[in-house]
Amino acid sequence: MLALTACGYGSNAEDKGGDKASPVAQGKAIDGLSEVKIGYFANVTHGTALVGLGENGLIQKELGGTKVKSQVFNAGPAEIEALNSGAIDIGWIGPSPAINGYTKSQGKSLRIVSGSASGGVSLVVNPKKIKSLDDLKGKTIATPQLGNTQDVALLNYLAEKGHKVDATSGKGDVNIARTDNKVTPIAFKSGDIDGAWVPEPTASKLVAEGGKVLLDEKELWDDGKFVITNIIVRQEFLEKHPKVVEAVLRGSVNTNVWISKNPDEAKKAINAVLKEETGKPLPADILDPAFKNVEFLDDPLASTLRDEAQHAVKAGLLKDPLLDGIYDLRPLNKVLSAAGKPSVDDAGLGAK
Repeated sequence: MLALTACGYGSNAEDKGGDKASPVAQGKAIDGLSEVKIGYFANVTHGTALVGLGENGLIQKELGGTKVKSQVFNAGPAEIEALNSGAIDIGWIGPSPAINGYTKSQGKSLRIVSGSASGGVSLVVNPKKIKSLDDLKGKTIATPQLGNTQDVALLNYLAEKGHKVDATSGKGDVNIARTDNKVTPIAFKSGDIDGAWVPEPTASKLVAEGGKVLLDEKELWDDGKFVITNIIVRQEFLEKHPKVVEAVLRGSVNTNVWISKNPDEAKKAINAVLKEETGKPLPADILDPAFKNVEFLDDPLASTLRDEAQHAVKAGLLKDPLLDGIYDLRPLNKVLSAAGKPSVDDAGLGAK
C-alpha cells in the first residue's frame, strides 16, 4: 500500500462524550465495562450513528450502564488512527479507510462487523461550466480527501472514461482538488472548483448553490447498491468485549428499523445532531434530498467492498490489498437471527 493512503491521519476529531443530548447510561454495565468509545462522521451517510447515538438513544439503551463516549471525525484515516491507538473502540466509517487500515496493519487492526448505509454519493457540477460527462476534461473536481471512498470512486470513473490523472497529485486531464466537505460549498460558490464527487449532505448543499447532479453513483452499481458506511471494531476490543459489540449492533439494527418506520422523525433527529456539530441545522431543501438519497441497512454489501478495493488498486492507491478476514459478521448475524431477520453474507472474506 502506498504511503499516500495514510494522508489525513491526525485530522481534528471532537470529543462529544459530554454532549447534553446524549442519553444517560442506566442500569448494569455490560461485562463490567464503564464506557465504550465510538466514532462517526457528521454526515447524513452516517445517519444510523447520528440517530442511534443522539436523543433517540437506541444504542445507549442496549448498552445499559456502559456509557457511550463519542467522537466526531472529519475523515476516515483520522478515525482509523484513533482506532489503532485505542482512542475509539468502534466506528462508523467508509469502505476505503477500512480497507486501508486493515491492509496496513496486515489484518490485525480491525474487523468490519456490520453495514450501515448504501448510496448517498453524487457528482455535482456547475451547469454553466459542465453540461455533460464529456465536458470533464480540463475541469477541477473536488473530493473530500486523498484516498477516501469518494476519491477512489472518482479516480476509477475517470480512468474508465480514458482520462489520465496522477493519483498522488490529482493533476491530469481532470484535476482533482482534495477539499474538506465543510469547505467544498464555499469553493464551489467562489468558482475555485467546477464540481465535486461528494457524499450527503454536501452533494445537496451544492445543488442548493445552483449545482446540478451529473451522476448519481448508484447508477454505476448493480441493483443501485454499494456500501458507503460500515461499522468497524478494534480486534482486541471485539475479543475482550463481544457482548458490548453485540449490544451496539442491536442498537444499530433497531435504529435502522426505526429510521425506516419514522423517516420524518429520523430526519429531525439527524438534523438535531448536525446542528450540534456544525452550529446550524440543514434547511429542508438540503436535508430532504440528502436523506432520500441514502439507504440505511445492516447488510455490509461485502461484494461491493471487494470491487471498491480493486478500484483503489487500479487508481494506484493500493497494492495487493488484504481482504481475507476483514469481516466478522457472526455477532451481527446473531443479532439479526434473534430479531427474526435473515443473515447477511461476507462474500468469502470473513474471519475464520
